[in-house]
Amino acid sequence: MPLKNKPAGKLISFEGSEGSGKSTQISRLAAHLQKSGREVVSTREPGGTEIGEQIRNIIVHNSKGDEMCAETELLLFTAARAQVVREVIAPALVRGAVVLSDRFLDSSTVYQGIGRNLAADPVEQVNRFAVGNVMPDLTLVIDVPTEVSLARIRQRASDLPDRMERENIDFYKKIRDGYLMLAQGMPQRFAVFDGTLAPDALEKKIWAVVKERLG
Repeated sequence: MPLKNKPAGKLISFEGSEGSGKSTQISRLAAHLQKSGREVVSTREPGGTEIGEQIRNIIVHNSKGDEMCAETELLLFTAARAQVVREVIAPALVRGAVVLSDRFLDSSTVYQGIGRNLAADPVEQVNRFAVGNVMPDLTLVIDVPTEVSLARIRQRASDLPDRMERENIDFYKKIRDGYLMLAQGMPQRFAVFDGTLAPDALEKKIWAVVKERLG
């Protein structure tokens, strides 16, 4: 579902390394927006639709996942993204809702492009094909030091780490640097937050920026 005109809704994407605390802050921002009278739609990548969740299972839990090449990983992520854009995000924006997305196209730029060393041009082309003209109005990066990110992953409940969470420290250093580089290059769309702050303090800073940037 392409957007023919600028929609009434807003798309806010959350980005950051594993363990950055995105999920907590998405739910808190959703509560603020709902109290202000806005319809809120929360989704995640990969996932957000039945097709996308099945793709997610292939990406993170497939028994042969460690053999997955970077190109396949990129195409799977963007396939799930294409589906959620057309099935969930674009219709919500047309209705005037605020969509909160746990990751969006910047995650492929960083994880598959920078982290997996895929060339920037094909990653950008595949990204653009997947999202069409649906782009975030605001991208919030929750930044944490790599050591903190890995420590948080280890402290999570008894679930075994998925394929992305099992990556080494060098990979996650590249991810963090990639997000900071994107934010520096596109300050009009990005805002970076200190993910080591207490959740309540971080919540207040995020809400202040959302009000300032999007009204």
